Amino acid sequence: MKYFTYSFVFIVITLLFYRIEIKNITIENLIEKIEEQNYIIDSLCHEIDTLQWESQIWDFNISHNTTHLLSAIMYVESSYNDSAYNSYEDAVGCLQIRKTMVDDVNRILRRQKSDLRFSYDDRWFRNRSIKMFDIYCKHYGLTTAEEIARCWNGGPRGMQNEMTANYWKKVKNQLDS
Repeated sequence: MKYFTYSFVFIVITLLFYRIEIKNITIENLIEKIEEQNYIIDSLCHEIDTLQWESQIWDFNISHNTTHLLSAIMYVESSYNDSAYNSYEDAVGCLQIRKTMVDDVNRILRRQKSDLRFSYDDRWFRNRSIKMFDIYCKHYGLTTAEEIARCWNGGPRGMQNEMTANYWKKVKNQLDS
């Protein structure tokens, strides 16, 4: 009888573990599905952002030609991803702005005696990134698409930097597509 009782207990425990294992597998599958759905939702949010940003840009008095160029630069920099982060360069947001760019824009604003200032966290926000882009381009008198793209990538002397020529090719290809 003891053998029967031990066997019965063993079988019950085995079945319980089996059932727990099945539930764990089911839970893991559900977690994977949730992660997939979250990825899809994030992708759709980025798609919506991409469609909406061009209407927001008019608030900055940026011309239509520059809007098209800015769109190409955003695509090259981050594929329109406001959450893009390059840890190697500490480049952030849809325009991959580095801290030195924020510092430069704030220096420009101080010289203009403006009260406006940007924080490093502002790089994560598309509208603030676009505003920094606009301030930067206007201050340095950047007018042609190539000038704007190469100086955005390589700083105020970006036109003299051969390394920015490849960047310009990427932006130009995006403009031409």
